[in-house]
Amino acid sequence: MTRSVDLAAAEAMDAADPLRSMRTRFVLPQGVIYLDGNSLGAASPTVFAEVDIAARQEWGEGLIRSWNTAGWFDMPLELGHRIGRLIGAAAGQTVVTDTTSINIYKALHAAMGLRPGRNGIVAEGGSFPTDLYMAEGVAATRPGARLKLEGVDAPAIEDLIDDTVAVVLINHVNYKSGELRDMAALTKRAHDAGALVVWDLCHSAGALPVELDACGADFAVGCTYKYLNGGPGAPAFIYVAKRHQAETRQPLSGWWGHARPFAFEQGYDADAGIRRFQCGTQGMLSLRALKGALDVWDEVDMQALRKKSIALADLFIELVEARCAGHGLELESPRDGSKRGSQVSFTQDNAYAVMQALIARGVIGDFRAPSTLRFGFTPLYIGYADVWKAVDVLVNVLNTGAWKDPRFAVRAAVT
Repeated sequence: MTRSVDLAAAEAMDAADPLRSMRTRFVLPQGVIYLDGNSLGAASPTVFAEVDIAARQEWGEGLIRSWNTAGWFDMPLELGHRIGRLIGAAAGQTVVTDTTSINIYKALHAAMGLRPGRNGIVAEGGSFPTDLYMAEGVAATRPGARLKLEGVDAPAIEDLIDDTVAVVLINHVNYKSGELRDMAALTKRAHDAGALVVWDLCHSAGALPVELDACGADFAVGCTYKYLNGGPGAPAFIYVAKRHQAETRQPLSGWWGHARPFAFEQGYDADAGIRRFQCGTQGMLSLRALKGALDVWDEVDMQALRKKSIALADLFIELVEARCAGHGLELESPRDGSKRGSQVSFTQDNAYAVMQALIARGVIGDFRAPSTLRFGFTPLYIGYADVWKAVDVLVNVLNTGAWKDPRFAVRAAVT
């Protein structure tokens, strides 16, 4: 964008927005501009309704009968199928279960089991830490396994993929910078070397179109509490390509992954399909909250979502750079929207205090150490006028030095 955008122009853009009506599907506090949906998505009335039904009727009245009568047992597969539509996965390849960290552990073990004789795990040095922690844990359980990191062992991840590598663990969108990786190209690069890929979709599922099947992906994991709005601690998902399912063995062989869980057999016999990637009994109230959150996605055109996402972020970058010059903000995200997820990050020496001052004024983004101001743009409930107003508050915080208030320097337990 090169034009000058004022509030009236931003409001006109909202009026022409084909996704504008979606905002009414979410509960948003008055006086708040919420730019942190890439950490925790907003709630919707359908979530509240689903949890109420599950708790009061199905649990309160149906009791244990609801595992059958309310379809509780099959819900991880049902929700997995619905998420599969958003990540380009055909039915029977995605299941909602456990947490992202646990699913990374499962996927890495399974991938290494499919590549005997190879001991290499490749990941990004700038990955979200839990990915690296889980990769370290997997390597520690497999004799001779070695974890190699982009930015540590080589400048580019492509340079680390050779015939010793079993699996590459990579974020589709970087959690801090928002950089979007080329899924098709990187998957092909790994396959050409005989390796498999685990894609982390935590910052792309529900934020932009994903094409796992079309790209030939092997495994993928992701959370549902960010752009999918499933609620704090909502269950994660795991994708396993159909071609791998019969051969894979994941290490957490709990009873929900058994071919006949209610036969109560002594030995473990894995389910033939994606169910084998489940472990223990699922949290039904959390699953029902996610079910309510996914209802809105049946009406969403992912291409329209992506178009608006890029436009919102482009407008934010333009306004910040035009109006906040001289305050030390440096763009950390890719400037090209096609190479960026649905977030924008700027670095600034006093980023923590600046973000606390913004939050105190009703603009909620987040901070990532050591110096990143991170702003998420969720097109279903954020508009162009929100972007303009958020930048206006940022301008005020910087120009007045409001961030220098000593209370904004005190670090919270969760930052």
